[in-house]
Amino acid sequence: MASRAAWRRRFTHYLVRPLEAVILHLLHAIVSILPVTAASALGGALARAMGPRLGLSRRARKSIGRVFPELDAAAVEKLVREMWDNLGRVAGEMPHLPHMKVFDSDPVPGPTQVEILGREHVDDAVHRGKPIIFFTAHIGNWEVAPLVSLRCGVLLHVVYRSANNKWADRLFLAGRRDVVGGMIPKGAEGARLMIKALQAGNSLGMLVDQKMNDGIAVPFFGREAMTAPALAQLAARYDCTVLPAWVERLGGVRFRVRVEPPLTVSSGGDRHADALATMTAVNARIEAWIRQCPGQWLWLHRRWPD
Repeated sequence: MASRAAWRRRFTHYLVRPLEAVILHLLHAIVSILPVTAASALGGALARAMGPRLGLSRRARKSIGRVFPELDAAAVEKLVREMWDNLGRVAGEMPHLPHMKVFDSDPVPGPTQVEILGREHVDDAVHRGKPIIFFTAHIGNWEVAPLVSLRCGVLLHVVYRSANNKWADRLFLAGRRDVVGGMIPKGAEGARLMIKALQAGNSLGMLVDQKMNDGIAVPFFGREAMTAPALAQLAARYDCTVLPAWVERLGGVRFRVRVEPPLTVSSGGDRHADALATMTAVNARIEAWIRQCPGQWLWLHRRWPD
């Protein structure tokens, strides 16, 4: 049994991962030379055609059915296709991120439009003079969010989960390099880097809708979900302004980024209770976003224990 497991690990390491990397680099090269609208459309078409056939989609169907029990099978399948279309578009748009134009008044002419709503909340947070923690979820094109903070004069250090494939991870990091101040991997080393960034007065961007096995149980769509408490703990410790921000795809390569009023960070003295209260409010915000655009959230996460 042990030898079989070892053989599988070697097979994955020496064949599967390199093959994945070759395919990803080839697709990345193709979408890089295409116009952004064509790259987005190609990514969406490929993902829409192949994604629903993958076994991974069973998890998405199950989660959608539990969150929206009123939907019939056809409606669930429609959301699964929309999810894959959006994910494919995110991948196709990745090489073009540095060239996307952001506006907060009159639309910027061009094939891409990124509109900001709620810029005043960012300006107020900057004026307050404390570090800012932006949080968002895997909805719309979440990679667009740092462009908005950059437009508002805030360079983010983005916390991310490293890809299982180290070659793919390098590709993803390269695509973000020009729009963020730094990339911080999740984990023990990442925790130290987050603290260092906040102590230096820098701001963080965090995706907080994924399961964390050693997190805390927080309600999410009426069921407990293991949730990372780092946002709440860091915000309380360093008196950060916490800004919710989410990206809605309006169609094609057009987006609306909504920056919402600051989240109240609980500080009653009981660290566990305070973290639970803050993260409950965070999850409630994310729930509201997903209900508005259910086909744009990444339902592939194993968000609940079962």
